[in-house]
This record gives sequence, C-alpha cells and structure tokens, in this order.
Amino acid sequence: MNKVLKYMLITLVTIGLIVIGINSYVKISTRKQILNEKEYPKIADVDCILVLGAAIWGDKPSPMLEDRLLEGINLYKKNVSNKILMSGDHGRKGYDEVNIMKKFAIEKGVPSEDIFMDHAGFSTYESIYRAKEIFQAKKIIIVTQEYHLHRALYIANRLGIEAYGVGSDPRQYVGATAREIREILARNKDFVKSIFKPKPTYLGEKIPINGNGDITNDDNIGG
Repeated sequence: MNKVLKYMLITLVTIGLIVIGINSYVKISTRKQILNEKEYPKIADVDCILVLGAAIWGDKPSPMLEDRLLEGINLYKKNVSNKILMSGDHGRKGYDEVNIMKKFAIEKGVPSEDIFMDHAGFSTYESIYRAKEIFQAKKIIIVTQEYHLHRALYIANRLGIEAYGVGSDPRQYVGATAREIREILARNKDFVKSIFKPKPTYLGEKIPINGNGDITNDDNIGG
C-alpha cells in the first residue's frame, strides 16, 4: 500500500470513529431524559409540550406527524402542560405544517387558545432555539419519534433549556433504516451547530407561551 492510500485510509477511519463517537455521545447523554407514562406525574411546571413538525400529505398529517400529534394531545389531556407549541415549516404559501397540526389538535378537543404555532420551525435546531428565545419556554416536553428525540434533547441541553422527551412510536414507518442512518449524520451536524449556536433563519418579537395561542393564528385558521 503506497503512502497516499495509507493516509487516505487512516483519515477515513478517523472520521468514521469521530462520527460514531459523537452519535453515541448524543444518545447516551440524553437517554435518561426520555420519559415513560409512569414518569409523567413526576414532571411539574412544564411551560409547553413541543410537538416537532414532519411531512404533511395534502391537508393531512403524515403517519409520523399524526403519531406525534396524538402523543402531544395525550400529554395535554393528562395535564402534563396546559400549552402545546406546534413547530414546523410554514415558509412558503403552498406548504403549511403548523396550521394542519393545530387544526388536528382542535378537532381532538384541545382549545385553540392553548395551541401556539411556530411558523418558522424549519429544523429541529431552529424549533428548539425559537421555543426558548421567541416563546420564552424554559422547561419543555419534546414529542417526536424516539430516534429523533436524542438529537432534540441534546440541542435543548446545549441551549440551556430543561427538556424531557416522549417518544411517539406506536407503529413501524416506511424507510426506517435509511432514516436511522441519516439521523447519525444529523446528530453530528447538530452537535457541531450546538457548539457555535447560530441564530435561526428568523427571530422576531417575543410571544410568551403562557399567553393566548391565538396570537399565532394566521388567515388559515380561526380562533
């Protein structure tokens, strides 16, 4: 083996070990923050239940998003928190996760005023950053599938938010293996991002989560 190939191999192995190491650290450092239903009563004074957005299919939530919403609504009805923050992508006119999320929750009996929408939750990092800086949340329950929870919780820890996670995994999803592989890279990306803490795409005026969620309504939803 010539020197160039040897150095290339050493470099690739080193990079691989770093990626695996960061992935393991993110998972191990956050696993105790993931709650089961028996632990809900131990958590008090939660500012909001943060439901992270996912794909929509037309005017309906995708199966992954529907499961996140159902778990968020379940937490609300169990009085874990009296506010839900729907954070997702509403960055263009033809694509709107958050109004669909809020409508779904209203149809399940959650009052509109208890549901806030973050229209600029374009990524996991931005959703959590804005939950703290815009919505003034200091203690949150994050709801998403468990594979995604570790990264979300790690970001919250680095941004100085007291956070717990609840997984929403009642079924198997298509593409789970590919998603798990992508998540390893995403954990590495957000590990680095959480060191430098860049500002999200948009900030704006503060909207305290202890107020009335209808302040975040737009023309697509009624209060």
